[in-house]
Amino acid sequence: MEKKAFVSKEKIEEIVKKYPTPFHIYDEKGIRENAKAMKEAFAWNKGFKEYFAVKACPNPFLMKILHEYGCGSDCSSYTELMLSDAAGIRGRDIMFSSNDTPAEDFELAAKLGATINLDDITHIDFLEGILGKLPERLSLRYNPGGVFKMSNGIMDNPGDAKYGLTTEQLFEAYGILKSKGVKEFGLHAFLASNTVTNEYYPMLSKQLFETAVKIKEEVGVSLNFINLSGGVGIPYRPDQEPNDIRVIGDGVRKVFEEVLVPAGLGDVEIYTEMGRFMMGPYGMLVTKAIHEKHTHKEYIGVDACAVNLMRPAMYGAYHHITVLGKENAPCDHTYDVTGSLCENNDKFAIDRQLPEIEIGDYLAIHDTGAHGFAMGYNYNGKLKSAELLLKEDGSVQLIRRAQTPADYFATFDCFDEYRCLSEKK
Repeated sequence: MEKKAFVSKEKIEEIVKKYPTPFHIYDEKGIRENAKAMKEAFAWNKGFKEYFAVKACPNPFLMKILHEYGCGSDCSSYTELMLSDAAGIRGRDIMFSSNDTPAEDFELAAKLGATINLDDITHIDFLEGILGKLPERLSLRYNPGGVFKMSNGIMDNPGDAKYGLTTEQLFEAYGILKSKGVKEFGLHAFLASNTVTNEYYPMLSKQLFETAVKIKEEVGVSLNFINLSGGVGIPYRPDQEPNDIRVIGDGVRKVFEEVLVPAGLGDVEIYTEMGRFMMGPYGMLVTKAIHEKHTHKEYIGVDACAVNLMRPAMYGAYHHITVLGKENAPCDHTYDVTGSLCENNDKFAIDRQLPEIEIGDYLAIHDTGAHGFAMGYNYNGKLKSAELLLKEDGSVQLIRRAQTPADYFATFDCFDEYRCLSEKK
């Protein structure tokens, strides 16, 4: 597929007059169209709900857009719960899935009426000890172990993951929950990450649906909902074919009718927890070329760094780059595109074929809407960038201002004069 930036050079030149680079910008039109398609793809299931993975892009403005299409929040921490509450997303619209969870996180989740998804069998007693009594609605996270395979090979290695209950623990845990008065039961699993294939959800569904039937037969517990979690990915590279959410939804429907309906579980609600699929393609990091270096290689230095997008440095992940205004120019130059951190892995691209880049050119780094801004940090005293929303009418809204030196100094107990100086700046 062809990778096209959703903003033009001319639009960026207009934006930077008010909001200097670097910044993340999000495409409202694309977000809405995708959320609508997601909802339609699973409309066959009357209880379907997408719980947006807040960790992927924790911005209440974007969360509220998704909430208009019925999306809830998948939260994994105290602060994410607070963020969901601040966005007006509460009660059963929150799925709280965490691990190694502090007591206060469980307390807030219960206070907000969230559905709690337990990561370990020992958390049953832990939660009961905190709350005094278990909630009437609980979910369990399942890890069958081994590797997860599909027709194109091994997709991931659940057996090496720290998350979830074993098969034996899962069955035992449902019996415990039933004996302690729990009335609504859920099953959750995440077995592969960023799959770019329409096969993943249907195959995962078959495994979970068959497990649900066994739980009913062996434990006497009929599940109320099954959460397929995330794992449906996006095509970071131009040569990858994107997932078709309608094909995926129909594939899950066929397995649902094949496995659950004959077992008397046709009322089970299907949930998802997408982050990357819901938001990834609809965000870009816009940065400006500020230096060029001709040594053992050809380098282009930009005003963004791994603080703004960690995935290339942390995982060696590919993010496509468009040199704005040069979309039709030949890609006949080979560059490493680098940031300014004191780390040699602070590179957005290595040996990348791009058009000739000149100082002052704007580069759009694609697919940063998920795990882009969210993974930022302050190494080298670098400050996190602004987040902007490109509205459907073409206007631009600031949805998170850039950090300032005053923000950096604010958590120290001294240096008041630096906070003041920074604020004056």
